Amino acid sequence: MAEAHAKQPFELPAFYVPWPARLNPNLEGARVHSKAWARAMGILDPPKEEAKPEIWTEADFDAHDYALLCAYTHPEAPGPELDLVTDWYVWVFFFDDHFLEVYKRPQDQVGAKKYLDRLPLFMPVDLSVTPPEPTNAVERGLLDLWKRTVPTKSPEWRKRFFESTKALLEESTWELSNISERRVANPIEYIEMRRKVGGAPWSADLVEHAVFVEVPARIADTRPMRVLKDTFADGVHLRNDLFSYEREILEEGELSNCVLVMERFLDIDTQRAANLTNDILTSRLQQFENTAVAELPSLFEEYALTPDERASVLVYIRGLQDWQSGGHEWHMRSSRYMNRGGGGSAAGAFPLGPTGLGTSAARLPWSPGALGLGRFKNFTHVPYKPVGPVTLPRFYMPYTTSVNAHLDAARRNSKQWARKMGMLDSLPGLPGVYIWDDHKFDVADVALCGALIHPAASGPELDLTAGWLVWGTYADDYFPALYGHTRDMAGAKAFNARLKAFMPDDPSTLTAVPTNPVERGLADLWARTAGPMSPSWRNLFRKAVQDMTESWLWELANQIQNRIPDPVDYVEMRRKTFGADVTMSLSRLSQGSGIPPEVFYSRPIRGLENSVADYACLTNDIFSYQKELEFEGELNNGVLVIQRFLDLDKAGAVEVVNKLMTARMQQFEHTVALELPALADNFGLDASAREKLHGYVKKMQQYMAGVLRWHQAVDRYKEFELRNTRKLGQPSLRPTGLGTSAARIASLFGGTRSDVDTREKNAVLQLERKG
Repeated sequence: MAEAHAKQPFELPAFYVPWPARLNPNLEGARVHSKAWARAMGILDPPKEEAKPEIWTEADFDAHDYALLCAYTHPEAPGPELDLVTDWYVWVFFFDDHFLEVYKRPQDQVGAKKYLDRLPLFMPVDLSVTPPEPTNAVERGLLDLWKRTVPTKSPEWRKRFFESTKALLEESTWELSNISERRVANPIEYIEMRRKVGGAPWSADLVEHAVFVEVPARIADTRPMRVLKDTFADGVHLRNDLFSYEREILEEGELSNCVLVMERFLDIDTQRAANLTNDILTSRLQQFENTAVAELPSLFEEYALTPDERASVLVYIRGLQDWQSGGHEWHMRSSRYMNRGGGGSAAGAFPLGPTGLGTSAARLPWSPGALGLGRFKNFTHVPYKPVGPVTLPRFYMPYTTSVNAHLDAARRNSKQWARKMGMLDSLPGLPGVYIWDDHKFDVADVALCGALIHPAASGPELDLTAGWLVWGTYADDYFPALYGHTRDMAGAKAFNARLKAFMPDDPSTLTAVPTNPVERGLADLWARTAGPMSPSWRNLFRKAVQDMTESWLWELANQIQNRIPDPVDYVEMRRKTFGADVTMSLSRLSQGSGIPPEVFYSRPIRGLENSVADYACLTNDIFSYQKELEFEGELNNGVLVIQRFLDLDKAGAVEVVNKLMTARMQQFEHTVALELPALADNFGLDASAREKLHGYVKKMQQYMAGVLRWHQAVDRYKEFELRNTRKLGQPSLRPTGLGTSAARIASLFGGTRSDVDTREKNAVLQLERKG
């Protein structure tokens, strides 16, 4: 190990550690066992042919003290289970250091790929499959651990554990590529990739094994469970980034560290970047808490979990909490990391407080950050507060698009279709109350958006695209009008659950009767779109639609809590609320034939699609800032999220959002230039498939250019149009302040304001789409 620097590059911040760390009494047994196991696998004292380069000495092994890590992170595991878990962590850290010395330092990408491609063979989900003979310590260790771990678990758990282990191994090439190119990731890319490379999702799966429970398979992929795992992972990784900055950045030449990412992206000094990384860490832990408290109870009821299943989930959550706090304690003591002084120890504690192993819960921190008090600023947003129009920045847009020649026909046809579906009529049972009228439809000019993002589409193809855009826009206006202002989560969930009935596998078998324009429009579009699809494409497209509609429940939950979202949660959910995947799925359909489906699941393609979605979503957030905050009382807006998180004014937040858009666009360009050719080679694509793949990329470029041009062209977000929408009856109909929106809408839906005329109702209820 290299000598530590005499002076740390920054002072450790005051960490938010909300749960007490506890120490497993079986620690010494795990230390003895893990060293013997490491020798047996060749991790220590390797065979002569594996001795170079030297990865660990016995002194290194003792100083790292992985048994202490596992004794802290799994405080209730019995001796044999703690031994197994400790062996896993010895193996995973050895893999990391071995990969660094053998492949990262020499920048051997060819050798790295060959090495990594073999490792999944030692993890058969089907236990009847015989793995190959291991040839090195990493393979021997993985084979031994797999055989000792998976036989007691269900096939569903094995699949999850296989995928998380495989991601941990395979995505190491992403770090290697960045080192080779001397490239530092942008913040959104970094969080997303660090979650895969860093291995904490793998740790979360192993927690289930260590506490002898399994998350019920039917809820494992729901939003609450996914967020609990992701926030746990982000907390683990961001904490590690702070402790390992000195070792990774200054000694090893690594580039994958959030502190460095923040330094480069915001052009700030290392201390400020470290403090900001800690702020993100704190926000992720508080998202974990919010999800557990606010989202789990309804999840338990909706999926009718048995008492035993509910107990298993709670035991799992406690296991994640133990890991988070125990991991912090270990980082404070391991020689592997920078942990001298600073807020990361007992800074701010009572000077006479207890010290030593297992006393962290008794060290009461004084700082607001360590107490987690920053969370309160996310609940103090005042809706409908005047914010004024945004000064638009200079957007980075290297691509162009053109207007589809069938635009005029698409405008006529989409309006005729909207009228036929009832979208331009008054709401059922509410005469004179509208979501849209002809003027609102024309101002939005959704067909123009379709014509810009699909410039080469045929007339029928453009009509279909325009129909989906009209439907998504109308539905996103309809939903808050009926459920947002009244905070009716139960009604919103019932509304959303019904939508699946209008997307059957065989559209000709539809039996559900639509009761509103949203259901009627979905049934019509699904029959026209899904009929020609293969079953696999149909399932993917249905999921894209469901992800979008379900994400509106997340927005509603934030409205009910009056909670500005956590930045990471916002970015990941915004892709769904905007519905970008629905539109891109239509592009996939036209290009997909001839391209192996696994290409679309690859990291480069998913990275491209996420970059496209983020650019489009953040574009909308800038243009719609005044509309959403001042005129709709919204708080699900990226500019507001950045504004509140970084304590910036409106102009400063817009500048940061635009920097994020630019960074995502540059990542897109980088992937197209450097990663797509390698992807095509890896999958052995022929000339036709490569041409189709590049056609899909071109459509993504046109999508981003088209979305930006549409926002610049339409009056939908301009102040004069917003004020014209509100001016009728505004003073009497829209009281301001916290808690008043429900009263305003109630008066329109049969409340005490019977004297409100039809035109005033129309003005208030013509709510704009948020994405």
